Amino acid sequence: MFAVIKTGGKQYRVAADEQITIMSLAGAAGEIVTFADVLLVEKDGATELGAPFVAGASVKAEILEQTRGPKVISFKKRRRKNSKRKRGHRQDLTLVRITEVVA
Repeated sequence: MFAVIKTGGKQYRVAADEQITIMSLAGAAGEIVTFADVLLVEKDGATELGAPFVAGASVKAEILEQTRGPKVISFKKRRRKNSKRKRGHRQDLTLVRITEVVA
């Protein structure tokens, strides 16, 4: 059984006992979060597709840790002008473990 959920402006295919890294969620490690925006649920070969969301379906997950992604460097150079700019960025992420898919 798996589901497709929407969180942080992205879609993720999830199943029970999977760990995924998503955009930052509020909460501390050990808290349970519920994703109500379920776009698709597949169970025993039967697929239920939402328009836009599946009614009565949800996905429960446990927050494992709040982390940050790898550093991304943005470097701009304007040739022959002695001008350059270097900036770094690290995205805030949340590591969650899917505990159950409720259809």
